[in-house]
Amino acid sequence: MKRAGIIGLGSYTPEKVLANSDLEKMVETSDEWIKTRTGISYRRIAGEDTATSDIAVKASLKALEKAAMDPEELDLIIGATVTPDMMFPSTACVVQRKIGAFRAAAFDLSAGCTGFIYALTIATQFIKNGTYRNILIFGAETLSKIVDWQDRNTCVLFGDGAGAAVVSEVEQGGILESLLGADGRGTDLLFMPAGGSREPASIETVRERKHYIKMNGNEVFKFAVKIMEVATRQVVESANLTTDDVDFIIPHQANMRIIDAAIKRLNIPKEKVMVNLDRYGNMSAASIPVALDEAVREKRIKKGDKVVVVGFGAGLTWGANLIEWSFD
Repeated sequence: MKRAGIIGLGSYTPEKVLANSDLEKMVETSDEWIKTRTGISYRRIAGEDTATSDIAVKASLKALEKAAMDPEELDLIIGATVTPDMMFPSTACVVQRKIGAFRAAAFDLSAGCTGFIYALTIATQFIKNGTYRNILIFGAETLSKIVDWQDRNTCVLFGDGAGAAVVSEVEQGGILESLLGADGRGTDLLFMPAGGSREPASIETVRERKHYIKMNGNEVFKFAVKIMEVATRQVVESANLTTDDVDFIIPHQANMRIIDAAIKRLNIPKEKVMVNLDRYGNMSAASIPVALDEAVREKRIKKGDKVVVVGFGAGLTWGANLIEWSFD
């Protein structure tokens, strides 16, 4: 069985910054309220003419450059997003066209904020069994397009961004273990009601503001704290290791209280945990790859380190990957 690993990373966040002080002028909230409950101070917002594929391309080209790979060498592109350019075709196909990766197959997956972990796990299997050699995966979101800017409980949470990785065969290390999970009993805890076959777009669905994110924050919070701990322990133990063997962890950047509670349960020191939530907010499927790219560029992760990426999302879904980092 071959080894699969990440050989190139890239990320991109839009230039426009939306601060808590800006939100104070839009909804009934305050900088103190937002920071106390979420840990977020800023988030990035895509322009009106910017689609998810636009920022996905920017991140993808950076990842390909880091991997010293031409787009025509790609065999597969997997896009993780809940904000595709359109219902069909896939955003992965749009990205394929824009970067000129015409040898590659391409598809999207929808796993909410766990999307990048799902994509990395799928890519790993294709590499390990020899089906493909080079795979581009991206997590990209323009959540500002589906946030209800009149709902202070959700509009303060989300931001836009994109992260990408090139996954290929590696001689040492790479993706050691992966874990995926889902519980469809939580489908009504985090969702967008209209725009699909259940409630097609109509004047009524627009008037009733059903094309925006709806979330039961309390229930999602309780689920997240528990599953972040459980998934981390399970993926580490499956490699016959313990959390003491983990050098660094990249948690989904959803809420600082969730991250703090999870790492406390895991007894992992804060210096081993990547946090950029304060600057970007929750970028859904882009959250983990952007944070991973920043951690590598900041030299917080070095070759040989055992790294866990772990997240949860709409579905409800969750997942984790244990990675032995294979490049400097």
